Amino acid sequence: MGRNKVEICGVETSTLPVLTNEEMRQLFRELQSGDDAAREKLINGNLRLVLSVIQRFNNRGEYVDDLFQVGCIGLMKAIDNFDLSQNVKFSTYAVPMIIGEIRRYLRDNTPIRVSRSLRDIAYKALQVRDQLTSKHSREPSIQEIAEVLGVPPEDVLYALDAIQDPVSLFEPIYQDGGDPIYVMDQIRDDRHKDVHWVEEIALHEAMSKLSERERLIVSMRFFEGKTQMEVAEEIGISQAQVSRLEKAAIAQMQKYVN
Repeated sequence: MGRNKVEICGVETSTLPVLTNEEMRQLFRELQSGDDAAREKLINGNLRLVLSVIQRFNNRGEYVDDLFQVGCIGLMKAIDNFDLSQNVKFSTYAVPMIIGEIRRYLRDNTPIRVSRSLRDIAYKALQVRDQLTSKHSREPSIQEIAEVLGVPPEDVLYALDAIQDPVSLFEPIYQDGGDPIYVMDQIRDDRHKDVHWVEEIALHEAMSKLSERERLIVSMRFFEGKTQMEVAEEIGISQAQVSRLEKAAIAQMQKYVN
């Protein structure tokens, strides 16, 4: 037995075939001619694509087998709707459809309950969005989606917001080899503008122990409520540097505050 053998839904991933671009195009020609066997070969030949996509959802706590099966549904939809004449790589077309199918599955199984009417509007809006994107080769506006559905734009916006997946504030969104930058680092919090917040935790003395650059970063981040990106742009360094300096400054201040 091979050391790298991994089975998902009874499929041994190490033996999955890999199709060349020319093989793919030929199979799509056969499929368009009504050859069902070509469809089966296209599915088997692109299961690795599904595997690569579901890796993005490994931190959701879902069973890999379940995500793989849902991803395969997205793959089959992509195969059935792919237009060979558009001269677009199949993977470029298929990946968003596989991701979309998995996200719909995750939304349906989220612990946050959304009313059936809102879900119906949201799912119809997503279908219309995909149709308009395919037709016009651009992302449609909420207004355009609402016009097709015949509902107010605010209803569409509210419904789409209601089915969004929750995101952890500690989910990393960027890492350049050093400290990661988290979602929380990108959030502006206007409550930090309140000068009483500073007085209550006696930060004045602690800030005096910082370097000039560290004091500037702390002031802009927590007194002015600016994001790390905004700070980075104003003082001319990278966001990763701002993140590192901010964390170092907070650790230094804690020595005097605690």
